[in-house]
Amino acid sequence: MKTWRLIPLETHNAFMNMAIDEAILTARIEKLVPNTIRLYQWKPSAISIGKNQNIDEQVYPDALVNFGVDVVRRTSGGGAVYHDQNGEITYSVTAKTIDLGFDFTSVYEKIYSSITDSLRLLGISADFVEGNKKNCPNLTVYGKKISGSAQTVKRKTIQQHGTLLLNINLKRMFQLLRLKDIDCGLAVKIGKRKITSIKTEVKHDISVKTVANALEQGFRAILKANIRHDKLTANEKSLAKTLYEKKYLTKEWNNNGNFNSLLTAI
Repeated sequence: MKTWRLIPLETHNAFMNMAIDEAILTARIEKLVPNTIRLYQWKPSAISIGKNQNIDEQVYPDALVNFGVDVVRRTSGGGAVYHDQNGEITYSVTAKTIDLGFDFTSVYEKIYSSITDSLRLLGISADFVEGNKKNCPNLTVYGKKISGSAQTVKRKTIQQHGTLLLNINLKRMFQLLRLKDIDCGLAVKIGKRKITSIKTEVKHDISVKTVANALEQGFRAILKANIRHDKLTANEKSLAKTLYEKKYLTKEWNNNGNFNSLLTAI
């Protein structure tokens, strides 16, 4: 049985969250750390956009300023996502591909099986949706999306980060996210038919701690791994700080996706 590291639930701003994820990916590529699961939240709330997206097509800049919401570009693909500081838990799974599967769908399916098992512990039955060329695989409850994610793969190492919705503020989401030819009011109506949350399904609040514990149990059961709580190494912290300052805080990266790495390894 392999030992995986779990970085317990923590909260950072958008730029540091992405810097930490990339630092973990780099450390795993270099085999300096074991396969790692990380749970986190965002403060303040943020929008993350996919690596290849045009930021101007994804968000309303004035709304970002008015509501104090950050926007950050991910290293993974996929679409723009609103991360409410109180409305979700985000996870990242960073592992050698040999430990998760060698094709796109099987990796998603294995990780989502863990999330599905976590939701089962909370009294929610979810279904895996394979996705297509336009949409990444996700989890639904009675046809409504409750968890989405995106991946990046580098040197036989994969990182998947995704969301699990605790609660959802559709009005705020679509005041921030720009949908082509659809205004906020119509987007909210569509969202009510297509998106759900843990609170919506169980009809009451469930604490962040309870959901985090369920996620840990789900990963342990499905990955059949010895999961130990740990923290970032000193090298990961140092690299995350550098990435935070030199990459994720910059307009060159967030607006244009440009970054000339000064680092090839830790």
